[in-house]
Amino acid sequence: MKNTRISIYALAFLFLFGACGCEKPKAVEEPQPNDSTRVEPTEEVMSNPDLSLVSYEILANDNRVWSGKPQITIRITNSNPGAVKLGLKAVITTDKKAAVLTIEDNVVVGSKSPKEAVLTTAETMEPGIYHAACSAEGTALSEFNFAIDPFRITSVNDKPGDFDAFWQAAKDQLAGIDMHATLTEIPERSTAQCKVYLVTMNSIPDGTAGEPVVIRGYYCEPQDGKKHPVILHFYGYDTQGYTGAVDCPYGGTNAELYLSHRGQYLNNRPAGTNLGVAEETTNIYGDWFRYNLGEKESYYYRGAYMDAVQAVRFMATRESSDMTKLFAEGSSQGGALTYACAALSDYPFTAIAANVAFMGDFADAKDIESLAYWEISDHYWVDGVAVEQSLQYLPYFDIKHLTPRISCPVLASSGLADDVCPARLNLVPFNNLATPADQKEYIIEPEMGHSFPAGWYNKMNALFSKYM
Repeated sequence: MKNTRISIYALAFLFLFGACGCEKPKAVEEPQPNDSTRVEPTEEVMSNPDLSLVSYEILANDNRVWSGKPQITIRITNSNPGAVKLGLKAVITTDKKAAVLTIEDNVVVGSKSPKEAVLTTAETMEPGIYHAACSAEGTALSEFNFAIDPFRITSVNDKPGDFDAFWQAAKDQLAGIDMHATLTEIPERSTAQCKVYLVTMNSIPDGTAGEPVVIRGYYCEPQDGKKHPVILHFYGYDTQGYTGAVDCPYGGTNAELYLSHRGQYLNNRPAGTNLGVAEETTNIYGDWFRYNLGEKESYYYRGAYMDAVQAVRFMATRESSDMTKLFAEGSSQGGALTYACAALSDYPFTAIAANVAFMGDFADAKDIESLAYWEISDHYWVDGVAVEQSLQYLPYFDIKHLTPRISCPVLASSGLADDVCPARLNLVPFNNLATPADQKEYIIEPEMGHSFPAGWYNKMNALFSKYM
């Protein structure tokens, strides 16, 4: 890409729809077929076997993450009365659809005896995400993505020279905003241990001037009079099919805020849709990602990232918050907000978890087919402006330029089958983290799309609990 918590967090975006620099790996000459025929001495190879009696299973060995060379393993079962000789092929391309090489091999499989054939290369491949289209005897078997040395994947350095000054100016502007936070208790969700509130507060305008933007969230405050770890939850892209999370899942053991940033969730629903929100809230940002694309001072995610920083500042005002134990999590768009918040916050984070994060590595995203980045494909125009013009300011919002500011423990993940936020676009920001290698963990699921790896929340809770 489930329990209620998973469906609420970050998955609006899930239903809408990642290396070596920006250069495509150089194509190499196709190797000559490697005849690895091995015939058992007592079994004769059939001259005209029934290929319908041969079955194939392409394994997801090593999670399809390999060093240097692929190890594509095909388990073959032959139900013919004799041995069969089979021609196997794997056509390899990059995640940008550039041809790389073709692997071919001939194998002999005995009767009734399953055999595993491994397709690999003589050449060492560059770090990256690749696509394999496998066939046997000219018949297509399966297509899938695999990774070569994913934690060595890099991207072009297109960080603007005034990047740090740009974000400091945004933070300075936010500091001048009267937060004017108001709390409205939601009695039906509150307990003796933890009260739940709708919080409404002001954030940065949509630009360098103008009126503050009102944002909302659900705040869970423990009632024992002690200080507690702080957890921020960020949502995925809004499909307008969800209501916001309004619970206290840890039973009042942490101070928590589920933030709805500008134009999404609690800020984009008819009156009464969400508990505590009596007035109608309206989205003025269209489909969000495109809002003022190409105008860095008023682009949607300048405001959205500052909303996340404002969430930290709000939590710092509460007596129940222990700001020395600060955590954040989110998936998809929520993963991007998690990274941005940790990078731009006034307070250092203790640990974060970012699953299938959005807003990463635009330099490569424009050449990789994906559902999340279709607006910046080579053939798309935004409001009559050519895509190259529209993209000149996106590096300011690229999380790959924000993650070098993060040094806390990090849990992240992606699926090799994710066609919304492809793996490369997640790996580059992760690889840019300043976090020590032994304090960051990346889960790669070979067949997962835009979703959650198995046990994601158990791993996240274990990470956060370790540092609470």
